[in-house]
Amino acid sequence: LYDWVLDNALPMAASDTDDRDQHDCRPRQIEFSRLSLEYTIMSKRLLTQLVREGHVDGWDDPRMPTLSGLRRRGYTPRSIRDFAERVGITKKDHVIEMGLLEHCIREDLDKGSQRRMAVLRPLKLVIVNYPEGESEELDAQNHPHYPEMGTRKIPFSREIFIEHDDFMEDPPRKYFRLSPGREVRLRFAYFVTCVDVVKDPETGEVTEVHCTYDPATRGGNAPDGRKVKGTIHWVSATHALTAQVRLYDRLFATAYPGRESGNFLDDLNPDSLTVLPACRLEPALDRAQSTDRYQFERLGYFCPDRLHSTTNPVFNRIVALRDSWAKAGHAR
Repeated sequence: LYDWVLDNALPMAASDTDDRDQHDCRPRQIEFSRLSLEYTIMSKRLLTQLVREGHVDGWDDPRMPTLSGLRRRGYTPRSIRDFAERVGITKKDHVIEMGLLEHCIREDLDKGSQRRMAVLRPLKLVIVNYPEGESEELDAQNHPHYPEMGTRKIPFSREIFIEHDDFMEDPPRKYFRLSPGREVRLRFAYFVTCVDVVKDPETGEVTEVHCTYDPATRGGNAPDGRKVKGTIHWVSATHALTAQVRLYDRLFATAYPGRESGNFLDDLNPDSLTVLPACRLEPALDRAQSTDRYQFERLGYFCPDRLHSTTNPVFNRIVALRDSWAKAGHAR
């Protein structure tokens, strides 16, 4: 059809040049396959259906494979260009692994993102032998491999928050985090040992953990050379920033939506978005700007959402630290 238009519908066709001259001045045509990704769809018609039926929050929903969606999710232009160069151009249709796109953004963010501490599912920890009403500032690296990024001060107090998953009352073998009688390291802070727990009288759920700390281990090392296997992150309860954190995952639960079910909507991932309304973040994050990218230690890479403000902090997870889908053995 393209050649017919050139031969019959353009002024060039009516010229006195011979067929060979006409052929030489035609634009060169190069056919290549469309870009397709696992766990999502690229069809504009189907993406429009997702938007119109309310399955996603508009064209810039961070789960959408659109440039506006990737931008809001926190993907950088450099990571997308890197992905495009790795994929290249082919004539045969094939589907690219989502893991490759996620690898590109991890690789980009690992080099340039400062580290911060955040607790997404808070559990209160009380250090019973720490002076009441007192606090101190500890030094923390902004990046473990690039000292030129400098350091920051983080507040520490008697009451802190840790991740709920970092404590287990009856731990299995090879569980190296906090449990009754066990000593662990608080990142950049002290060694602490669990001595007691407080439980909800109705549900029996642990609501508070009581620990003692060793003042000689300030900074995270013991003068006597003793070692601990577990290191966990934390934030000061008194100084923490309360924020909403949105954990985005892949939009579909299967690599090829609709291939087996016959309807791509049947394959939507019900866990593609988890909203955590009361996370506790390091207070330095109250100055986060829309262009900032951070690694929340042990959790993943995060950025402020377009709805973020100093009075309403909202952060999006760009990508987890590891490919949990590959580890879980999801079908490709």
